[in-house]
Amino acid sequence: MKTLFNKYLKGDPAIWIVVFILSIFGILAVYSSTGTLAYADRGGNTEYYLIKHTALLLFGLFAMWLTHLVNIQYFSRISQVLLVIAVPLLLYTLLFGVEINDAKRWVALPGTSLTIQTSDIGKLALLMFIARFMSKRQAEVQNFKKTFLPILAVILGICILIFPEDFSTSAVLFCTSMLVLFMGRIPIKQMALLFGMGAIVFSALIFYVWNNDVQYGRIPTMKARVEAFIDGSDDGGTYQSRQAKIAVARGGLIGHGPGNSRQKNVLPSPFADFIYAIIIEEYGSIIGGVGLILLYLFLLYRSFRIVVRTDNSLAALMAIGLSFSLVVQAFINMGVAVNVLPVTGLALPIVSRGGTSILFTSVAFGIILSASRTIYPEREDKKNEEAA
Repeated sequence: MKTLFNKYLKGDPAIWIVVFILSIFGILAVYSSTGTLAYADRGGNTEYYLIKHTALLLFGLFAMWLTHLVNIQYFSRISQVLLVIAVPLLLYTLLFGVEINDAKRWVALPGTSLTIQTSDIGKLALLMFIARFMSKRQAEVQNFKKTFLPILAVILGICILIFPEDFSTSAVLFCTSMLVLFMGRIPIKQMALLFGMGAIVFSALIFYVWNNDVQYGRIPTMKARVEAFIDGSDDGGTYQSRQAKIAVARGGLIGHGPGNSRQKNVLPSPFADFIYAIIIEEYGSIIGGVGLILLYLFLLYRSFRIVVRTDNSLAALMAIGLSFSLVVQAFINMGVAVNVLPVTGLALPIVSRGGTSILFTSVAFGIILSASRTIYPEREDKKNEEAA
């Protein structure tokens, strides 16, 4: 194992191991949870979705491997290009996007049946750009007009473009952006001012939506889900949450074993939004439930370790921004599955079935690994000596 990491894989070995374990969880859980879908759409060919998911995952891991080889400094310029691409894509999605499951979050690739979820591009582009911006403005970090206002305008612009069709992604992205600004040493007074103004605007928006029949984007769906969550009715996705709770209860401490879930046959989207419930039902709350939580927390810990040990501000901000985004998304997904949060539609990173989600999550992991290379100079030097 040590030889493998020294020869082919750079950066933090612990992060590589976390990704590999999550990938195995994903393959097993997707294979188990897509049985009903296979009989409905593929004539009972249960291997179809297994092969498709494994192929997408392998492609994602390859993209992750390529990404982690890139020096972290190159992502500074890449973030600018990606942001320029993301803005028109998000705008196009908002106006002309493909609607799937009553949400207009995708863009169809011309000449193919493939679609991409543009919010994944926007999320990655924004977090990378914030890290770049803050690393270059450390000498002027106290300047409200030159530092805080420009980057806040970019953050709000991206989040507003995502918000109408994907509130949960927009909210997670905004909170993560605030964390990166805080880690980038934006003064507490400026942050407090923003949160104060944001609380007032958000409260006014919630009050208006709650008391009026707003029919824009996904707002009616979000409102219905929150109301159903509070009231405990069977509307707005609460049926899904109840079925997920049954799966969690059946799993108990040790679970019923791989492939032995019953709820996968009645639970909507058991391979995506509610895959965590299926994992607990099959592997139990100890291995499946707590195990996944610890894996994501360990990822966050290793990313904080990069922040503490690296001398590269760009690496530190990219690592903590991307890892925090992934971990928060994971915890929201798990919170929905155990019915402590309303249904959101966020996938479990690397584990849930998906296309662009797996790809851009893998790229994010690759960037975190690239950032971790800045704290492993001895491994880099040894490799260079061996190559020479």
